[in-house]
Amino acid sequence: MQRLSGWLIVAVKTKELKLDLGRNGAVSAIMMQPDNARACYVLAHGAGAGMRHASMDKIAEGLAERGIATLRFNFPYMENKQGRPDQPAVAHATIRAAVEEAARLCPGLKLVAGGKSFGGRMTSQAQSKSPLPGVKGLAFLGFPLHADKKPSTERAEHLGGVAIPMLFLQGTRDGLADLGLLRPVVAALGAKATLHVIEGGDHGFAVLKKSGRTNDEALAEVLDTLAAWIDKLS
Repeated sequence: MQRLSGWLIVAVKTKELKLDLGRNGAVSAIMMQPDNARACYVLAHGAGAGMRHASMDKIAEGLAERGIATLRFNFPYMENKQGRPDQPAVAHATIRAAVEEAARLCPGLKLVAGGKSFGGRMTSQAQSKSPLPGVKGLAFLGFPLHADKKPSTERAEHLGGVAIPMLFLQGTRDGLADLGLLRPVVAALGAKATLHVIEGGDHGFAVLKKSGRTNDEALAEVLDTLAAWIDKLS
């Protein structure tokens, strides 16, 4: 597969995989790797939509155009079409398996992890309990600080146990992350944490028509910011 990136044609290899989770069975995964890849992002999905959702496709394709490979995967509950998300221990084990596979498939590439909403939070929980091998930073595409219309910061308490750099990409209309609460959380984490706000974006970075820009333009800001942050990681 080839994709247009600026004035260049970028060749992208896409591979369907299965991750063996032992007693938790196996889950599907997709590796999308451009020939010019300089990093790989282990991309976990949100609670309500799996790895094949259109939003996940757009993120993976957009990052490929920017020279970033992605490994996205289903959590077991999504793979088995169950309504309730997995228990954290199962989610954490799935993320570890995905990170291990990404490292195997992308030797020598800078490795980062995270994802959308629930997937990003499960990744940070896993990292806080025991560092994900080889992962240089965590990037959250809409960190779910609290449930909708239930402001709190309890979900952020584990972030103090994360020692590697973190990037929070948040929309100003995100109902799951009151910026009045998230800003001091990020500030308290010190230099290892960066917050980038997407003006007018909701939890999925969609913007209103009256904002003067399109959803694709807002997503481009998200992906440009993420790629630039990855490049700065040591």
